[in-house]
Amino acid sequence: MRLAAIPALPALILPLMLLAPSGTGASRGPRPASAASDTSALLGFSSEAAARQRTLETRFDSLLDPAQLRAWLKRMSSEPNQLGSPHGKVNAMFVDSLFRAWGFQTRIDEYQVLFPTPKQRVLEMVAPTRFQASLREPPVKGDATSSVYAHRLPPYNAYSADGDVTSELVYVNQGIPRDYEALARMGIDVKGKIVIARYGGSWRGIKPKVAAEHGAIGCILYSDPLDDGYHEGETWPDGPFRPPEGVQRGSVMDMPLYPGDPLTPGVGATADAKRLSPEEAPTIMKIPVLPVSYADAKPLLAALAGPVAPEGWRGGLPITYHVGPGPAKVHLKLAFDWKLATAYDVVGMLPGSERPDEWVLRGNHRDGWVFGAEDPLSGQVALLEEAKAVGALARTGWRPRRTIVYLSWDGEEPALLGSTEWVEDHAAELEKKAVLYINSDSNGRGFLGVGGSGTLVRFVNQVAREVTDPETGVSVAARALARRDVEGRGDDEASGSGGESERLPLSPLGSGSDYSPFLQHLGIASLNLGYGGESRGGIYHSAYDSFDWYLRYGDPSFAYGVTLARTAGRLTLRMADAQVLPLSLTPFAKDVARYADQVMALADSTRKATARRNERVASDAYRLAHDPSETYVAPDSQAGVPYLDFSPLQNAVAALNQSAAAYDRALAAASRDGGAPSEAVRARLNTILGGLEQSMTRKDGLPRRPWFRHQIYAPGFYTGYGVKTLPGVREAIEQRSWDEATEQIRILAGTLRQVAAGMDRAREALSAS
Repeated sequence: MRLAAIPALPALILPLMLLAPSGTGASRGPRPASAASDTSALLGFSSEAAARQRTLETRFDSLLDPAQLRAWLKRMSSEPNQLGSPHGKVNAMFVDSLFRAWGFQTRIDEYQVLFPTPKQRVLEMVAPTRFQASLREPPVKGDATSSVYAHRLPPYNAYSADGDVTSELVYVNQGIPRDYEALARMGIDVKGKIVIARYGGSWRGIKPKVAAEHGAIGCILYSDPLDDGYHEGETWPDGPFRPPEGVQRGSVMDMPLYPGDPLTPGVGATADAKRLSPEEAPTIMKIPVLPVSYADAKPLLAALAGPVAPEGWRGGLPITYHVGPGPAKVHLKLAFDWKLATAYDVVGMLPGSERPDEWVLRGNHRDGWVFGAEDPLSGQVALLEEAKAVGALARTGWRPRRTIVYLSWDGEEPALLGSTEWVEDHAAELEKKAVLYINSDSNGRGFLGVGGSGTLVRFVNQVAREVTDPETGVSVAARALARRDVEGRGDDEASGSGGESERLPLSPLGSGSDYSPFLQHLGIASLNLGYGGESRGGIYHSAYDSFDWYLRYGDPSFAYGVTLARTAGRLTLRMADAQVLPLSLTPFAKDVARYADQVMALADSTRKATARRNERVASDAYRLAHDPSETYVAPDSQAGVPYLDFSPLQNAVAALNQSAAAYDRALAAASRDGGAPSEAVRARLNTILGGLEQSMTRKDGLPRRPWFRHQIYAPGFYTGYGVKTLPGVREAIEQRSWDEATEQIRILAGTLRQVAAGMDRAREALSAS
């Protein structure tokens, strides 16, 4: 198909900005990224400053070398580098030495965090036959590091409880709430049982959490070949997908309550911090949990009887999937060393020349579960190359207006430990100084994926239109938009900012990487980006996430590593150098209006669904619709859904959109007048705009999880990573807590009025020019 080039954005043109000329709309086909960049202004820059910035970025691009990324990746992934490992510390010192050599003011901040590691792992089937799970990832031919066992953690789930349990086994599909509803219809209760769940459908920590809520005494997690094994393609080393013995490690800490060190919620885990005991920490899982390979899971699943699993529950193993319970009976025994480990966060600062107390922060974590070539070191080496180029620019005499802070995090994999403790430790300073946090994680071949604060959508699009995709020659925005067009668009709670077909949307952020403490705890505007979609595989969190795998299937030429450095580097440099912070208010206000429409529709659909359910219960329709020879337990009726008063939210959303539009009009008028605001006006405007995201937070946080303060974006209580927009209201409706929903509508309306007031102050500051 023929793609249209993305037209010049209908940007909020600051008084300092060159208006994009007419005639920059859709062309007859794809164009190189540079073609678009020649005709558009830069958000937040005067025309003269924009020209200087483009020259700087061209120099920046010339300094990026894919060979350097390859060399760093090979070195840093040569040994296990998890939190607390010897090579993890070596890598921290290596990054520190690089930052220092490139001219950054460098330090390593240390935190003492709880990181349990396994002392004993036993999984065996004791009936109807005996089977001992290997719980081991063997060496693979062609994967040099797969035979390295020194300092390597075996497959396990961090923050599982200790336990020694024996019981019948029940297969619970993905182990999320709706699966337990289906089990209840089958008359199956997991109380006192051990459950086995396949990965997928939610973040892994939700699965044992929900199992424990239903009375299970143990949980086994496994990767089904339907999802990332031989069903998808050849397995490693013949292909990129998960081999039979590959295991997905990972944390099962209850991070929807709070991430970071379980023992020091809300404060940095310094050596002298006051700590909870592990027994007091609410985020530590209450039952034993263990991940296994599909080679180890197969005998367990094959030994189950009971009802045949529903069609959507059946995986790719050559067995008939049954639910149980039993006759398979398993023994699970786990014991952990509940010790503190030192997390080493490497910080490199380049002070700003004009506004040193405004910080642009750029981070990527450094720790893996084993060798971590893809996750996270593919993103880490891109950050290093980016920092190297920024340092080289600084040595020529250039200085950013704002301070740039590069951050190499430790301890992300267990629970966002390094970033969360650093943010909590420096919270007061960050609330005063941070204007943007830019995060990346793993990286590979393919399409730009980006999520973040809705006020940044036009800023991101302008950068994405000016970075060239290395395989197609069009802009990374054009390629991502083409994929979105072909695959279709959604309008659910996770769909992104944008609202225009020619604009790449920003996905709202839930959790799962190091942006979470910045955005959802402190209210610092944040972005999360990376490339992928064409480097699919099944080595996630296994010992086979190695340099050899990445060199064959990840990003063999490291072209997309350089592309990530170009993209994140431009975002960092432009935010650091912009004369006025390049935020866009109208797209954000429209997003909030859409989210509000969604929660109102959710309340309405829940009311109608409840009425239909109750009618069917009353008429005995559920029982009559099922085979009487099979066990079926009809659902109970539910209390009716009241009509919630959404008028406070509707009025606040209307005011928010009016304030955003008024700010836009003031910008347009100032541009027409041709006057440039004074430095004092710019400083006032930047202070107001920089605090807008913080005005979206509430110190008391969300119900039952005060650590999460952002009222627009949060990870779901039962999704883990997945986002919930307007979370206080949305989750109250989902949990049928109607009094809470009413209270959260009131709270959200007050928050939105607070944000609108900030927009009004920005308009007034602009008018003062």
